[in-house]
Parts: sequence; structure tokens; C-alpha cells
Amino acid sequence: MNILKNRSLTLTCGRGITPYLRREIEQLGYTILSEHDRGVEVEASWDDAPRLNLCLRTALHVMYLLKKFSCRGPDELYREVAAISWEDIIDPSEYVSVVSVVDTTRVNSSMFANQKVKDAVVDRLVEKYGKRPSSGPKRDNVVVNLFWNNDNCWLYLDSSGNKLSDRGYRIMPHAAPLRETLAASLLLAAGYDGSSPLVNPMCGSGTLAIEAALIALNRAPGLLRNNFGFMHIKNFDGARWRLLRKEIKSRARSKLPARIIASDIDKRAADAAKKNARAAGVDGLIDFYVCDFTDTPVPREKSIIILNPAYGFRLGKEIELGRLYKSIGDFFKKKCSGHTGYIFTGNLDLAKQVGLRTSRRLVFFNADIECRLLEYHLYK
Repeated sequence: MNILKNRSLTLTCGRGITPYLRREIEQLGYTILSEHDRGVEVEASWDDAPRLNLCLRTALHVMYLLKKFSCRGPDELYREVAAISWEDIIDPSEYVSVVSVVDTTRVNSSMFANQKVKDAVVDRLVEKYGKRPSSGPKRDNVVVNLFWNNDNCWLYLDSSGNKLSDRGYRIMPHAAPLRETLAASLLLAAGYDGSSPLVNPMCGSGTLAIEAALIALNRAPGLLRNNFGFMHIKNFDGARWRLLRKEIKSRARSKLPARIIASDIDKRAADAAKKNARAAGVDGLIDFYVCDFTDTPVPREKSIIILNPAYGFRLGKEIELGRLYKSIGDFFKKKCSGHTGYIFTGNLDLAKQVGLRTSRRLVFFNADIECRLLEYHLYK
């Protein structure tokens, strides 16, 4: 029996990314039921989860609400979870992971809540099958999410498994890399669609350039992965999944409409970026340079120039970085007139050293750091 019949999915994202996730979902033809700072609820079924996992660039998880209930303690949590027909959802041969976010006085830690949920699931399967599934922290098979706030609980089945930001191409990370979903969100916020050139000085491990290539090629980021949580749920239709992948893959372009240029003064960073681009299948499409950012080639046609310099909190000292930010402003004025410039930073005091007036200041969060994507219209 298939009990996954509800007509809504919850899609999570990083703080500040909801507007771009909403845009993606609407472009795919889905209706938004509600939204908040870290995600949206969509009118869609479990059968829609594979398409959403494949196509979305800015989402972290696609989750299905199994049950919402009142809960005043760990014993009640166990009973409510054990009442679910897990035998219709999970085969005992699968590996089960539980992830909890707990904000209640009813338990002392999320680890204890994890244990109660895991025990309830496993005990139910043992009762029905006489077999005990493996369980632990890995999130690459069946993942159950618990959100416990005060006396209310929401229990979800995570169709994504590992975060969707884990594309699988970042085999050579460099210092303080951007999360892939954040990089995609910054590009969408900048209006990038691949029709104009993109220049990414200080490219680091290449995440912005690689995500730009995937956008420009209309290549779904989920095609880079071969494993999702929904593949480990009962009644997974492998043939239907293969047809869906083939359909979405057929929509991709083979060539970029416009150039993507990435540079870094550190040869190790540029080499890491090239290896990551190769893993993403776009290595021959991005022009990489090892040079000071001021020597990065800038096309004549109107382009997007986007930089993610150090903030001063983790990688550099503010006095030294103040000179760097000033030189970014000089680079914009001397080499980028007629283009649109963007700086993504978590240090607004340093951003003042750029010496140019912003046309937009968009709020994002890089982990717990409140950041801004600063836009500059660089008039001739």
C-alpha cells in the first residue's frame, strides 16, 4: 500500500534564498502554497519529488510531511512515530538515518529525540518483518526528519537524502568555498541566464563559474548525482526515473551562448577549479586564467563581473583587505565600464572601500554570516 498520497511538498533552502527558489518552482509550473525564510510549501505529490530534486538549483531538501502531531514528551513521540505504517515505506534491507531539529523543554537534546524516532521506526519494522534495518548518521539512503517546536512535532521523509548542494563535483575544495546552492542563487539574483558573458575574478575553487556554466547550458544540477533519498523508498520506479533523467538531459545545450571567464592569482586554486569543472562536465567551456584579478580579461560586450573576496573574518585581516576592496573599485572603474559589477561580501565596512555607489544591496547568508550581494552599474 502506498501511503504517500498528500498533495504538498516542503522545499528548504538557505536564509535569504526563498525568492529565487520560488522563482524556480514557478518556472517549473508548480503552485506555491506558503513560504518562509528558509523554504516553501508546494502543491505537489511524492511523485513530483524526483523532478524537483533533479531540476532545482537553489533548494537544499525536498521533503514530504508524514505526520504532524502534538507531543509532550519522549514516550509520546515514540508512540506517534511507531503508529506510522513504516512497513509500507521502508524495506528492512535499507539504511535509516534520523535528523532532528529540537526547540522544546520536553527533551534535553536532539540526539535523544533522534534515538526515540529511530527506535520507533526500527521496532515497527522488526515487528512487521522480523528484520532490523541498519541505522546511523549517513544521509545517503532513507532519511527521516523531525522538527519539534514546543509541544508540536512535524515528521518528514526527506526525498533528497544528502543536501542538494552536494552536487558531487567539488572534489578539490579551496579555502572557504561557497555552497553550490548559494552560488546559484547569487547568479540568479544578478539576472544571469547565460546570454551574456560572465567574468569571475578570484574564482577560488570555481563554484560560481561552474554553477554559471550549468545555468547557461540549461543543465539540471541533479543530473550530476546518482543517488537520492527517494530511490530507497518502497515502490521506487526505476524505469520511470531513467525516462525522467533522459527527458531533462535532452533539454540541455551543448555549447555556451556566451563566454565564462574565471581567474585566480593562486595556481593551486585555479587547478582545483579546473578539476572541479571537469567533474561537473564543463571543464572545456570555462576559460581559466592564473593572474591577478586586475589582469582578468573582460569582454567588450556587456558582461556580468562577479567577485567573492575575503570578508576579513576567516581568511584575511581587515587592514590588508581594505586595500584589496579599494583595488576592486579601481578595477571596476578602469576595466569594467559599460558592464555590471557584483561583489558578494559579509563585511560592509570593507565594502565601503570600493568607493562606488551601489544600485542594489541584496541580503544573503553564508552559513551564519549575514552578507550582501552589492550591484554596481558601471557606466561608461
